[in-house]
Amino acid sequence: MQREKGISIYPFHASLKDNLEYIEKAAHYGFTRAFTCLLSVDTSKKDQIIKEFKETIEFAEKKGIRVIADVAPNIFSELDISYDDLTFFGNLGATGIRLDLGFSGNEEAWMTFNPQGLKIELNMSQKTHYLDTIMDYKPNVNNLIGSHNFYPHRFTGLSREHFEYCTNQFKKYHLRTAAFVKAPSASVGPWPVSDGLCSLEEHRDEALSYQVKDMFLNLDMHTVLISETFASDEELEIMGKIDPYMLQLEVELLNNIPATEKAIVLEEKHFHRGDEGEYLIRSTQSRVKYKANKFPVFNPSPIKRGDILIESSEYGTYAGELHIARKDMPNSGRTNVVGKIANKEIALIDKIEAWQKFELIEKK
Repeated sequence: MQREKGISIYPFHASLKDNLEYIEKAAHYGFTRAFTCLLSVDTSKKDQIIKEFKETIEFAEKKGIRVIADVAPNIFSELDISYDDLTFFGNLGATGIRLDLGFSGNEEAWMTFNPQGLKIELNMSQKTHYLDTIMDYKPNVNNLIGSHNFYPHRFTGLSREHFEYCTNQFKKYHLRTAAFVKAPSASVGPWPVSDGLCSLEEHRDEALSYQVKDMFLNLDMHTVLISETFASDEELEIMGKIDPYMLQLEVELLNNIPATEKAIVLEEKHFHRGDEGEYLIRSTQSRVKYKANKFPVFNPSPIKRGDILIESSEYGTYAGELHIARKDMPNSGRTNVVGKIANKEIALIDKIEAWQKFELIEKK
């Protein structure tokens, strides 16, 4: 399934002008999805809600950004909407609605047959048989998708184990999945209290690039969204440049390493061998391509976790092979340390599996 990046927009929590400018910037950097929330608005102002949400959503759609609106059963009753008539949301221009809290299962199944073609997005973060119940009622799976919650209170976010368990319930039915990450500069969300909105608790203090790569490439999300607004131009650009299919790790190289070693690091396509060990990620094709080259010893320093290594000719058939160290270890005196994985992304090396492809990109 195609992967996409998204933002969040909150009418009534920020000015219309600021929201539209933010949408324009996100579209420029390749974002194609947006989350918005009806849970925290004053539903007594129905006409005003319709006007501002409609203008915001229509502008986003023109910029190629599709919008899912978060709702709950109480919103249906307060706005006098029935689950079997979703015209209200169609008139807003939304691509779909997210059910923060659901119904009994049969209602959700009927909702997927709405004539407006709205996507019905389910809350993925509850460890129940809710999705199985909906599937028992034979929904239109083409209109059924899911997304995890986000958590404004520190230490309340999902554990990785729980996240993966709940995600697998949706993968079982081949449904699209989504989750949220936090951008450090973004601070406007749907609720007055926030320690940074994220789906996975362990992401709360991590760099944005790490969170996004982890979500796409280790947790296999189809859509990753920044949960709060307004992320900075720099953060939008960083996320916009991330390849959601190929793991790209930022590296810091030593000054003046030989041209061949530099080419091996930055120009070759790497993959981790299938017979993996616990100490090294091994990319071995460079030793084949460059077997005629001489690789002198020039920096046999002690090896630290995250170091990038290229074997010297003194290692015989291993000469020219690239390694990434997963643990500290002594250097035999035959291995050159040529650089390291950027600190903010070192944790990603623990998630690289056998045969996984990756690229190394020099940190600017």
